[in-house]
Amino acid sequence: MTFPGNIFNSHPKEDGDFFLGMTRILGFKPKKIELYKRAFLHRSVNRKDKNGHPMNYERMEFLGDSMLGTIISKHLYNEVPGGDEGYLTKMRSKIVSRKHLNELGKDLGLLNYLESRIPKEHFGENIYGNVFEALVGAIYLDRGYDYCERFIQNRVIEPYVDIEQLEGQVISYKSLVIEWCQKQKKEFRFEVYEDTGRDALKHFAVKLWIDGQIRAKARATSKKKAEEKASKRAFFALQGKRKK
Repeated sequence: MTFPGNIFNSHPKEDGDFFLGMTRILGFKPKKIELYKRAFLHRSVNRKDKNGHPMNYERMEFLGDSMLGTIISKHLYNEVPGGDEGYLTKMRSKIVSRKHLNELGKDLGLLNYLESRIPKEHFGENIYGNVFEALVGAIYLDRGYDYCERFIQNRVIEPYVDIEQLEGQVISYKSLVIEWCQKQKKEFRFEVYEDTGRDALKHFAVKLWIDGQIRAKARATSKKKAEEKASKRAFFALQGKRKK
């Protein structure tokens, strides 16, 4: 769904469709619909307000990220009274991980409401999580903390947060491999190099060396993703070797 012209002076039909869509997603009626429209406005549209400030979802994304972290922290604090700071921090990281937020954005169909000059098929996975956080920011600005907490409770905590399941979920295989190497006093390094290949999108290839041997290779669209993928392969290879 797109909103031609000035999104704050859009056609009544489009405005009504957007309002109904937001009401369905939120579970309540927005008061200031323009806040939600900005939450779905990509920077590629290059729109500015009357003071010349860029109008897009990025500032709301920043606010939504903070609100999400605060509300999830409160939930964990109440639900796990025996959890120490380290445990609570790890659990919060699992709940608000980029992968998890991307899944939430997909499940809610948020890209259907994004206004952008970039074709939607050209976006990476993170756009879903970014817009989800922007939506949380818009809720806070429109309705305040209580409505924000209610939305996160209904859309994040109740359907997705299972403490026991999350306890066994790995956040980062790279961290696990590094921790293992340090405990075993083994030298390790990631050898990263650009891998153009035949893909239109630039890729990076990674070799993970442990004690002078290449334990895993991987490629991805970013160095971070390639290192994580290589670490995951190395982790399971090492696990298999230990079981023999």
